[in-house]
Order: sequence, then structure tokens, then C-alpha cells
Amino acid sequence: MVELTQVSKWTLEELPRQNRAILADDLSPVALTEAMCLDVLPMLPGPERLDRPQARQLLVNLGFAGASVARHFQERVPGGKEDPQRAFAGLVVGESAVPFQAYFAALADRTGTGHCHRDSYASLVRWNVGTVQVRLDGELLASLPGEFDDGRIRSYTGSRAEERFFLLVKRGEALETAVNDLLEPLTCAGTRLDAADAVLRVRLATALLQALRQLFLDFAALPPERSMPAEHFMDVFRQFAVHWLPDDIPPSGALDPEALKRDFLLGIGMAGYAGHVRRLFPALLAGERAAIEALMAQPTLPQRLLAALNVDAAALADLDLAGLRRLVGRHPALADWYGLLNEHARVAGAHLMLSKKFLFKPQRRRDEAGLGDQPLVSNRSGTTGMTETFLERLTRARREHVLAPLRPVLTGETVTNTPDAGVRSPSETAASVAVSLAARGGGQAMTVPPATTRG
Repeated sequence: MVELTQVSKWTLEELPRQNRAILADDLSPVALTEAMCLDVLPMLPGPERLDRPQARQLLVNLGFAGASVARHFQERVPGGKEDPQRAFAGLVVGESAVPFQAYFAALADRTGTGHCHRDSYASLVRWNVGTVQVRLDGELLASLPGEFDDGRIRSYTGSRAEERFFLLVKRGEALETAVNDLLEPLTCAGTRLDAADAVLRVRLATALLQALRQLFLDFAALPPERSMPAEHFMDVFRQFAVHWLPDDIPPSGALDPEALKRDFLLGIGMAGYAGHVRRLFPALLAGERAAIEALMAQPTLPQRLLAALNVDAAALADLDLAGLRRLVGRHPALADWYGLLNEHARVAGAHLMLSKKFLFKPQRRRDEAGLGDQPLVSNRSGTTGMTETFLERLTRARREHVLAPLRPVLTGETVTNTPDAGVRSPSETAASVAVSLAARGGGQAMTVPPATTRG
């Protein structure tokens, strides 16, 4: 459809140019709304004329446009942040002059996904970035599709840093999808979680989580010009995550559904966590909400494992080192499951490190220097309101998992800090994990060492 091609071209080229000019005070925000009213919105077809893939593509493009209009309005108009929907006054779509937000809502419904009536994690990351594939030793494990086949990544300002960040997040979600695809079949009734095929799935999932952690560490180690300068992340990129309505939920990496699913597959010992996740549900797709809700209602995989082995979780914490060794000797699969939970926690630690590097530490330095915070989107918390302290609590909760009492015999951590030979998972050859954009081929391969039980 010609109109959709033109809108996509405008989003890729003209919108970033105008955003850069507005942020540099070289252009009035009025110019952006005028351009939309003249060059974009009048040509758009009614949502009922679009098939679902077309609706998703247009939703991505209009999501970037809507976020841009909302940001510039709220930054410059007194009271704009408190009454965000005023940003869209006068923006109408098509011959019927449908108000922008009403059109966007109808378009979201047309996608058939239960998408919320504003931009989201799904539209900015999963649908925006091309198809990402995960291969383990050359074998395709997961493919996370995008909605575009042009090899381009849409962004707010056309910055390569923004493109790299969107790609990082989608590559992470693709790895998480591969992990969950391995683990979710183990939730079926009657599955023996200590059987050889289950243990193989656990080891493969552990290798993928190691690759995910390495992905985060590698990005953090890059110089700013090859990743994203913290200043751009805080002052440019995040400031587009504004409200469209006073109580809506702006896009955030915290809305990655595969990460949320993994928490309920493996467990997280934090009171009220399910309630916290349910508060995020309006920003998730319908299928994601249903999948997470189903996992919430089930025992976690480690809980099922202990029940099947007739091991009481509370009693496990009271066993001495000799008792722990005997237990792992009788049930060697416990070492593999411990390794998986341990790597799950280490991924959380790497994610926390990224948050500190690009957000919390730079903002703390600004506060110490008396520079204050951004008035639009605060840099003292994530866009869903999660503070540094809350993220630290989540990371600790993932580390203190149900198999954490095994740590002394599997890692050598004892009360006297004396190394212990411990009980190790059977070693395997190193696994090569590749996560790549399918349209571009190649991809970055990461060699993952055999799954271990290091703390």
C-alpha cells in the first residue's frame, strides 16, 4: 500500500530530522505537527482497510510520531505534563478527520494482539527491529520476528546509538525466548524434571543465559561512541517515554514479557512481585498477559522438582554440608538446576549493572553536583517507576532462590569461606551461541563455556 510506504519513509527520514532540529532549538515543535497534518495523517487509510501486519507496521510508525509530539508539547507547554492528551489536539486522520488518539486506538485493536492504545515495548522493540534468530552450535533455536523486512530500525532522532540500543534489547528478548521455549514444555503434568531430556534442556537454557549475560557485559564494555552515551540515554532517548494519558504505562525494558515469564518459571522470592507484574499488564499484549497469568497460577519448576524428589524446601536450608553432599549425590540433577537458577540471577545482576552505568550512577553524580533531574521523565527511576533500590531487591531475590541452600557444596562458599571441592554438573564442550538479524545474516557468535555452578 503506497500510503504505508510513504509513512514509513517519513518516519525513517523526516521525523528524526525534525526531532533533532527541535531538540537543538532550530525548529519549533509546531513545524512537526504541521508536517504531520499536511504530509502524513490525511493520507492514512481507515484501520479496517488494513490487514494485521499492515496495522502493526503503521502502529510502529505512528508510535514514534505520537511520542515525538507528546514529548515536545510537554517540555514546552506549562501544565502539559499534567494534561498530556492536549498534545494531540488538532491532529486528525484521514478524510473523516478522526482524532489521532482515537485512530491510534482503532489501529491498535486492528492488530489483533490486544495492544494498548499508545506506543509500547512490543511496537518499539519487537515489531520495529527485524527478525532476530538464535542459534546454538548452528542449530536454530528461536526466531523472534519483526514487522519490517527493509533492514532498517526506526528511532526518534536517527541516532545509531538508538538503533544499537533497540537491537540490544531485541537480541536479549530473542535469547530469553529461546530459554523459555526450552523450559516451558517442562511445566507439563507428569514431566520428570530430573530425567535426561529435562536435564539437557536445563543445560542448554543455562548456556543461553550465559550468552545473554555476556551480551549485556559486552555492550557495557563498549566505548560510548559504539554503544550509547549516558547523556543521550538520559536526556534524549528516555525523554520520549512520556505519558499520552495521565495513568498510562510508557514503554520500558521492564515490559519484556520473556523476562517476566522466566521469573515465574524459575521463581523469585519476593513478596508482592506478582502484584507488581499485574500492574504492568495494560502495557503487555493479550497473549503475553495470558501466558504470564497461567505461569503465576502454577508451582515454579524448582518447586516441582523438589516435590518430585520428596525434598522439603524448608528442611533443605537446615542441612549441613555433609547432608547437602549426600542429597546432590543422590540427585545429580539438582546441580544442573542450581546452575540454571544461578545463571538466571547473574543475568539479573548484569542487567542491574547496565541500569547503574547508563542511568542511576550518572544521575547520582548530577544530584551531587546540584544539577537536579529531568523535569519530564525522571532519571531517578525507570519509566515504570522502578528505583535502583527496588532493582537491587529483585536481583537479591533471584539469587536467594529455592536451591540457594546448595550453594556451599556447589560453589565452595561456606561460612568460613573455605573452598570446597563441591559437586559439579557433568562437563560439556563449549557452546557457540549466535544471535543475529536474519535480514542481514551473520550475527555475533558468543562461545559459552560449559555450564558450571559458580556463585
